[in-house]
Amino acid sequence: QGAENRAKGAKAKFPGFDLYCGLEGGLLEDSASKLQCFAWMIVVEGGSGTKVGAARTSTFELPNQVAELVRSGLELGKADDAVFGRQNSGRRGGTVGQLTFGVVNRTEYYRHAMIMALIPFINPELY
Repeated sequence: QGAENRAKGAKAKFPGFDLYCGLEGGLLEDSASKLQCFAWMIVVEGGSGTKVGAARTSTFELPNQVAELVRSGLELGKADDAVFGRQNSGRRGGTVGQLTFGVVNRTEYYRHAMIMALIPFINPELY
């Protein structure tokens, strides 16, 4: 819902573009009570169009120490800072960057999902 709200908010605030994008990170507790991390990408059509494309990133499990801090109410970036001894983790590759030692940074993590969200616009005859 957050990613869609961001895309639609951008469309309302900045009319005149062909497409509007929204991104929103998410956490989900799985059946084993582990916190899984992912993000949604939403693309909405500009003008009077109503087409929407949506895709989700791959999912990964948060380390227990980070998950405990998040469950206690700390924002994910601040939990990362506390566990990994960094500052502004969210602006420096994100959780995925920290956990993969930079092999996958936040931008790369979002990139494939954003391309997938564009599929209905790349193939308009099919959607």
